Amino acid sequence: MSDDDDFMADSDQEQYDFEYEDDDEPADGDVDIENKYYNAKQLKADNPQEAIDEFLGVPNLEDQKGDWGFKGLKQAIKLEFALGRYDDAIVHYKELLTYVKSAVTRSYSEKSINNMLDYIEKTADDSTAYKCMEEFYSLTLDTFQATNNERLALKTNVKLAKLYLDKKDYSALSNKVKEIHKACQREDGSADPGKGTYSLEAYALEIQMYAEMKNNKRLKALYQKALTVRSAVPHPKVQGIIRECGGKMHMSEENWKEAQSAFFESFKNYDEAGSMQRIQVLKYLVLTTMLMGSTINPFDSQETKPYRNDPRISAMTELVDSYQRDDVHRYEAILKDNPDLLQDKFIAENIDEVSRTMRTKAVLKLVAPYSRFTLAFIAKHIKVSISEVQDILGVLIVDKKLKAKINQENGTVVVDNVENADQLQRLQDWTSAISDLWSTVLNEGEGFKLDESQNAGGAFMPGAFDTNMSAAPLRAGGGRLRPQKGGRGGKMSTYA
Repeated sequence: MSDDDDFMADSDQEQYDFEYEDDDEPADGDVDIENKYYNAKQLKADNPQEAIDEFLGVPNLEDQKGDWGFKGLKQAIKLEFALGRYDDAIVHYKELLTYVKSAVTRSYSEKSINNMLDYIEKTADDSTAYKCMEEFYSLTLDTFQATNNERLALKTNVKLAKLYLDKKDYSALSNKVKEIHKACQREDGSADPGKGTYSLEAYALEIQMYAEMKNNKRLKALYQKALTVRSAVPHPKVQGIIRECGGKMHMSEENWKEAQSAFFESFKNYDEAGSMQRIQVLKYLVLTTMLMGSTINPFDSQETKPYRNDPRISAMTELVDSYQRDDVHRYEAILKDNPDLLQDKFIAENIDEVSRTMRTKAVLKLVAPYSRFTLAFIAKHIKVSISEVQDILGVLIVDKKLKAKINQENGTVVVDNVENADQLQRLQDWTSAISDLWSTVLNEGEGFKLDESQNAGGAFMPGAFDTNMSAAPLRAGGGRLRPQKGGRGGKMSTYA
């Protein structure tokens, strides 16, 4: 591993655990210089202060600026920054940049400076360190713009813009992304295909800014514009950031379907990049599934299936399971037992909608058999406050999903049975109409009238009916009369 590679060491490693160069490093310096440099490296772990002095002594041993002096300054600056000696680090960084013009090759200096900026970005952890880092970026820009190193200048500008985002200095960030976009254009104002990656990174930073500012109008325009960039080959993490912000934008618009799609794409990009943010975005994906009311398990896809039993996602897995089974008690228990879920601001803002949906469904199911109940009764069974129950019932009544009246004085609710009364009245009206029709047909229908001979032969009593048996008219002797075959107005015959 080269001397520069140790700048890329993970931030969780020992701060002074820098690695050694391979034997193919330039070794054309004086033996005393080389020995002093490697002796300083031996001191880093146990005596970093003395190591700094040794590293700073290396450039003084050179007759003219060269590789060993450049390397000695790099190591000294790293240690000074790690120890919080920021003023000293800035002074020596200025000296280091003087080596760029002629003492070392352009490719070597570019790689070394870029890796150093990556290193300090990872190790900076307070406002003083951020201020030092900003000074590093500004010095770097001045140097490489003067030497027409446009690529490193763009990289540094992107890093500086990210620093402004972390500091929430939105004014400086806006100016910086405009500068980056302009640098990514040709003279005629068209996009430069060779700089599309930097342009997309600028879009990602700008999109994050507007997402934090909750400026959805501007965010939506930039999001759509970023998705149309085709000339870039960005790091998948950049795509993950853009898609994540897009998902949050769609969530704020209650466009659950588009949000789900954006979060899924974001998860895949973060997963490809090996970013730990994939776990958080996967939680957002599960949250969106519940808001959609979808019955499809988000862990059924090939990409998410390996995370189904991941302990970092288990709470969200159980939440979506209880939601799809309408188990409000289990749902509430999971939220109570996993308070860390609500530490994420985005989840905390949106989980209330899911909880309200769960509780509303539970209330409707609970009160269905009752015509009268108390607020306390609902609160006890759903395990929420009385005020929350009152709010839920109020929404149900306004939405006409429940016809009831709330008596706030005694905390009772009376279900309005007007609908049932209307149904009963309609049934009674229908029965009365049928009875009238039946009477009209039998009393006035020609098929039931007697001719004169039949009327003379017996004492027929018009209008007499046996309402318990049938509507056939009764003969004086007690027998029933019924029409014989022969059509309308035929003779009546009798049956016992």
